[in-house]
Amino acid sequence: MFWNVENFFDWRNDSTTVSDVEFSAAGERHWTWKRFQAKANAFAKALFWVEAETGRLPDIIGLEEVENAFVLRQVLQKTALRKLDYKYVHYDSPDRRGIDVALLYRSSRLELLDSKPCHLFSADTVMATRDILLCVFQQAGTPVMPAPPSSVMPDPDRASIATFQEIPGQAGNDGRGGSGNDGAFAVLVNHHPSKYGGAAESEPRRRIAVERLRFLADSLAAIGIDRIVAGGDFNDTPDNPVFWLLEPVLRPMHMDLFRRGLGTIKFDGKWDLIDHIYVSPALTPLSRMRILRIPFLLTRDTVHSGEKPLRTYTGPRHTGGVSDHLPVLLEVPLPP
Repeated sequence: MFWNVENFFDWRNDSTTVSDVEFSAAGERHWTWKRFQAKANAFAKALFWVEAETGRLPDIIGLEEVENAFVLRQVLQKTALRKLDYKYVHYDSPDRRGIDVALLYRSSRLELLDSKPCHLFSADTVMATRDILLCVFQQAGTPVMPAPPSSVMPDPDRASIATFQEIPGQAGNDGRGGSGNDGAFAVLVNHHPSKYGGAAESEPRRRIAVERLRFLADSLAAIGIDRIVAGGDFNDTPDNPVFWLLEPVLRPMHMDLFRRGLGTIKFDGKWDLIDHIYVSPALTPLSRMRILRIPFLLTRDTVHSGEKPLRTYTGPRHTGGVSDHLPVLLEVPLPP
């Protein structure tokens, strides 16, 4: 499951970012512990809705727009999720707004082998945006597999497609690598740069993010991890040709939904699909993606027709929802 949880800040003013001041008890949003806890409880309720709908809780949840690890601990320890076995992976990113990506996983089912925050670079400078979070797992209870050595894991601080193509032993065009990590699979959580400042002006930043994702997928395939899932908020619709850069190593699971006019956010009365999921060829025949239209995450669209996501705030007014995005779910058998 991947979900942009829209400005999931804690209620404390404990940093120098403008957003943290705004989303605090004394800030202009009046973001109090009570409002935070209501959002955390609604988040937990959404996971139990998924369980009721599909027969099981999500094994992995990629999150976007989370402020810090404190938020994740509060969600896992102060809601109904405290009775479950979720653990979290989080790294602080260089994002100007102070929001990060993160990942939750069920420790009874999965063992975390390795994780890395992978920066985006422009002209050898770290971009002030969200990292791509890379996590490598194997099923719990299988023979312990050593974590891939850092010398061959994708370098979190450098790399582009061009430099990777100079490395011997590159994965072939089918996106498959060797067999050295047959029991492992990787998840990449994305929150690509927004269109703030204009779609055309911001396009190069999103292209850098897509190129970075392609490099990481190539690198994983080269060390034998050929089961890869990449998802999150890509801040663009699937018809942008930039996403062709991911083929054939990562293939979209969302194109049928997009062609049917379905989406995860609603803008000016139109649904747009900017939350994507891509999988490697080894997982493509087994995978199915769906948009989760959870009833209590929606509200009536009084300006246009139908429904829209129930946001936490509409303008300055607290409306008590979770996000302006609907979550997306990938159903795929875990590897043997």
